[in-house]
Amino acid sequence: MLNAHQQQILRLLIASHGMSRTEMAEKMKLSKAAISTLVKEMLHAGLLEESVPESNGQGRPSVLLKMRADSAYFLGASLLGEHVILVLIDMHGWVLAKTEMALNPDPQQLSAALAAAIPGLIAQKGISADQLIGLGVTLSGFVDENQAICVQSALLGWKNVPLAEMLKQQTGLDVSLENDAKALAVSEKIFGVAKKARNFTLISHGDGIGSAHFFQGQLHRGAHGGAGEIAHCTIEPGGRPCRCGKRGCLDTLASLTAIRESVRDKALEAQSIAELETLAVKGNSAAISILHQAGQALGLSIANIIQMNDPELIVIAHQPHAFDGLLKTVVMQSIDSHVLPSIMGKTPISTIDIHAESWARAAASVAAYRFIIQLPD
Repeated sequence: MLNAHQQQILRLLIASHGMSRTEMAEKMKLSKAAISTLVKEMLHAGLLEESVPESNGQGRPSVLLKMRADSAYFLGASLLGEHVILVLIDMHGWVLAKTEMALNPDPQQLSAALAAAIPGLIAQKGISADQLIGLGVTLSGFVDENQAICVQSALLGWKNVPLAEMLKQQTGLDVSLENDAKALAVSEKIFGVAKKARNFTLISHGDGIGSAHFFQGQLHRGAHGGAGEIAHCTIEPGGRPCRCGKRGCLDTLASLTAIRESVRDKALEAQSIAELETLAVKGNSAAISILHQAGQALGLSIANIIQMNDPELIVIAHQPHAFDGLLKTVVMQSIDSHVLPSIMGKTPISTIDIHAESWARAAASVAAYRFIIQLPD
């Protein structure tokens, strides 16, 4: 078990491309001797490795410490589509192996199927079961604050399902459940574009819309695990009915599902967002109106987050070719027009493509995050 200082060393290395012992001592306010003792134990345990950067001609370069990719392995399962995607990742977040299976929504049968798939998956890379640290599972819905129970998932038809314990009994692994957007934010924090950001928000834009927030380097889950439900913030009072039972939610205006519904309502010949964008470029007023409505609503919501939280970074995760052209332009314009002039343009906005495998990798990242980031009580 790593102690608090050793976990802090891992956190520093996650946010860097390598760090010298001297830099660590300065950041952690410990003596070089204390750092050397901690690092020696971690090198012996196979968690870290040393590398010497190329000389720049200005003296002998410092030895840098990095995490070893093969120091630990994590599993991640995505329950977001018609198939379960199960992946194996290393300590650097690389997907080493993947398998898929039909999604059986019965929790007990699902747990048994996942457990049965693990030996074959890790055998692809010659990894033994004792090298696995944990299993993360991502789903669409509410997860309790202990990441153990799916409180509710409309997609799976679940209420208060203790999936983490069921999977632990089947696999023997430490299991963490997480909402899809929060899992993706964790993935970007430890392996992606938000590595160096302590305060950032991720927005996932797809058939539904999600968000997640990191404050002071920690995922903000809220008192009951429900922080970040941007999809069901009211943007248009009295607007379209939402599946949550309210009206005028962001989901009813800006999600890909809402956009497709508007396309059908207008009887437009567009089978994808890319085709809708093409119609807009050709001057189709209905297509332009649909993209403007969605972009303005999403931009307003992001502007409100910037106004309230003042994050270092906003990450918008979207499906390929579904956040280009007019939609993206309107979102950016809407953000700028709804924040105070004094902070307009000061929050960097990154966009990333997401694929089906991204969610499974994000789930595995949740297991890695639990191991690396969270200090023991």
